[in-house]
Amino acid sequence: MKTAFLLSVALGITMFVAVAVLWSVLDAAGVFSSIDDVVTDMTASDSNSGIDINQYVELSRVLGFTTLIAVVDVVLLTALATLGAFLYNLSASLLGGIELTLAEDD
Repeated sequence: MKTAFLLSVALGITMFVAVAVLWSVLDAAGVFSSIDDVVTDMTASDSNSGIDINQYVELSRVLGFTTLIAVVDVVLLTALATLGAFLYNLSASLLGGIELTLAEDD
């Protein structure tokens, strides 16, 4: 359980950093402003000012959502890995497991 928890936390931190870097690259490339321009052109009319995409893809909002997913991921991966280890140990004790000898000691 401890190992699964630590690996899950490492995966969560990696996912957080990857999303932050990806968002920064996309923002520096101007992808969000281009998408905002296209959506504004498509949805703008005389009575409607259009939809502002930038408020939905702000860095704080994206990283908050990523943090939520990472926390759920840590909990689920830890629980599933612990359950899998328990089931493996239970089946290995019932069936005797598999013994593999790679080299003989002389």
